[in-house]
Amino acid sequence: MSESHAGLSDRSRGAVTAAWVRALELTAPIARHQTRILPDVIEERAAELGDAPALLSDRESFSYRDIDRRSNQYASWALEQNIARGDTICLLMPNRPEYMAVWLGVTKIGGVVALLNTNLAGSSLAHCIGVVAPKHIIVAAELIDRCAAVLPEIPSPPTVWAHGACNSQWRRIDLEIERHTCESLDEKVRRQITIEDRALCIYTSGTTGLPNAVNISHGRLMQWSHWFAGMMDTRSTDRMYVCLPMYHSGGGLVAPGAALVGKGSVVLRERFSPDRFWDDIIRWDCTRFQYIGEFCRYLLQAAPSPNETTHRIQMACGNGLRLDVWEPFQKRFRIPRIFEFYAATEGSVSLFNVEGEKGAIGRVPSYLAQRFPTTLVKYDTERDEPQRNEQGFCVPCAANEAGEAIAPFLKGPSHVGNRFEGYVDSESTERKILRDVLKPGDAWFRTGDLMRKDDRGFFYFVDRIGDTFRWKGENVSTSEVAETIGAFNGVRQVNVYGVTVPFAEGRAGMAALVLDKELDLTAFRAYLIARLPKYACPLFLRIQDEMEATATFKYTKTNLVRQGFDPLATTNLIHFNHPVRQAYVRLDKAMYDEIQKGQVRL
Repeated sequence: MSESHAGLSDRSRGAVTAAWVRALELTAPIARHQTRILPDVIEERAAELGDAPALLSDRESFSYRDIDRRSNQYASWALEQNIARGDTICLLMPNRPEYMAVWLGVTKIGGVVALLNTNLAGSSLAHCIGVVAPKHIIVAAELIDRCAAVLPEIPSPPTVWAHGACNSQWRRIDLEIERHTCESLDEKVRRQITIEDRALCIYTSGTTGLPNAVNISHGRLMQWSHWFAGMMDTRSTDRMYVCLPMYHSGGGLVAPGAALVGKGSVVLRERFSPDRFWDDIIRWDCTRFQYIGEFCRYLLQAAPSPNETTHRIQMACGNGLRLDVWEPFQKRFRIPRIFEFYAATEGSVSLFNVEGEKGAIGRVPSYLAQRFPTTLVKYDTERDEPQRNEQGFCVPCAANEAGEAIAPFLKGPSHVGNRFEGYVDSESTERKILRDVLKPGDAWFRTGDLMRKDDRGFFYFVDRIGDTFRWKGENVSTSEVAETIGAFNGVRQVNVYGVTVPFAEGRAGMAALVLDKELDLTAFRAYLIARLPKYACPLFLRIQDEMEATATFKYTKTNLVRQGFDPLATTNLIHFNHPVRQAYVRLDKAMYDEIQKGQVRL
């Protein structure tokens, strides 16, 4: 018996093998058809399925014919704006069917769409716009003010188009495109775009600094959508519920792409709501949904709903589902199958837990080891870099030993969808490359994640490396948060890090501060809210007299992380950003115990 199928029944082994085979069969033709891109697939589905539902929401709904015709209008508009092959347009819009129509249309004629995080404001938003040097930016009406505030900070301000009614001087693109054709563009006008062309920029936090813009090719879009359609066996009878942000690869590409490739439909909700989740699932008659571990925990904490077990859900797919949440979540809500996976937006490491092994993020069958050659190497936490042997090479981990996950750079047509395509910023690209790993001159992609692999071949996520931690399903850059805090009047030194909180996925933000004067907590909190996404605002503040640093003046975090937010572990004053009181309050032993017991909903 293969180690990949050990412990499974014959029926389960067959289902696992079938999932891999479907994914391989659906993605095999991609490299052979260089000019067939995802907008072409949608056009093919529109010709076949016509008025069958494609993208559904309370705001608007599109059939397959609608989404194709709407994307054609955006393609025609982009051509009129002289968008050349490779030119960038930014998109700042909440979840809705129109969102996908915009980038399908613009990428159809060779434009690149940068998907902006709708939580960003201030310098972070200005950076994300400026780094891709867009010709235009399309902004939802409700986000116009936020966009207008940062335009003076952008070296070459783009032309701004408002989507929806608002009080602004900018033209409304939703009205403008109505005069453009819904019909397919002539091939001569449309240009011959290939899977090698860049399609999107998706932002992901690096280990240092502001968000990085990741290059996403048409080939990668094709690979993601078709691979997951095969893995999940999506069909025309399926409805995928998506409440994760569409500016991320999971909520914007993987889940909707898999459903549409499989001829099913996608239900889009602007944001996750634990109180309305199961009502939505029933109302829209969904058969699948996408998750991150954090919202699974929220659903478990929510009061029982009469709809939570009367649904037709067949599968939940996503990542970050912790072992302690997995079983009670699956049992309480009667979910037949959980499909956990691991994939980096920019990287070449992909893992899939097809077997449903609780707590694991994936396993690579032996017959696909060359296709997905993920390796774990020992990591030196003191030096903050992979460990090297006497010959100067990295040291592979033993079974159940934690190390950084890396993968070699792969070439050839079969790897078009899982190549490292880098960032817009070349320096950021270089930081993700690990050289001289197992032999002189080789180069590998760094995930920045610590994992372990058991003796059966299952991978398990351990932690993130460096200055980035994950909270509320988002990556938080400590240097970005520290820079924002450090600009507040009276803050002399700041050290930001993540701490573990019981009953919560990821790590919560905590900031150690050295002050020049007493901190006005109300003004400080308002300052942070105006400049940082909610998930990046520190949950805890620690007021210190001095900051511990290394000989090279780098602030140390080991002791701070170990002590966490326990008020008895230090004589320093600790404040808690209380979610109910909407204020930073002094953390005492009683409140600490409430958090430890999960009695405070973070």
